[in-house]
Amino acid sequence: MNATRFVMAAVVLASVIGANQANAQCSSNAGSCNTTNTASVTVNALVKLDMLTTTTSLTSPTVAQIETGAVIADAGPTFTIKANRSWTLNIKTTNISGLWTYAGGLGGTKPISDLNWSNAAGGSYVGMGSTDAIFLSGASSTNGLAAQAFFKTVWAAGFTQPSNIPGTYSMPIVFTLSAP
Repeated sequence: MNATRFVMAAVVLASVIGANQANAQCSSNAGSCNTTNTASVTVNALVKLDMLTTTTSLTSPTVAQIETGAVIADAGPTFTIKANRSWTLNIKTTNISGLWTYAGGLGGTKPISDLNWSNAAGGSYVGMGSTDAIFLSGASSTNGLAAQAFFKTVWAAGFTQPSNIPGTYSMPIVFTLSAP
């Protein structure tokens, strides 16, 4: 029984090898023979996002700014965007609680929407959110587009405001580059 299985396996293997060799063979009576091999590769959508720094220090408000309320502008991170097709750069925070992360012993609370962002210093600003918003997009490929984020922090008027309590307020800001 084992001998029969061995003979059958050898016959199947020989027929497979013979079929593969037949596909790659060429014969001619004219002295030359051509066969064709097609090489192919799939290039996926490729993106690269370089960010110059991973932290942004925002300007602390002064006494006068807390007395009257203020909006303080700061430059954010700079980017270099590379993509081999159309692309989108999104912005959001991962603070889904709706508040900045507070470090301190006095219980400060500051809404994430108090941080406004724009992709131009003189552009229109939008309050930070916890869902993706389009920061910038390109309709074609780019080999190194420079971009920058700009922030404006809103400070409510009054020393008793929960968003003006002493402490450190921070928020992770996620930039996501994709080529859909």
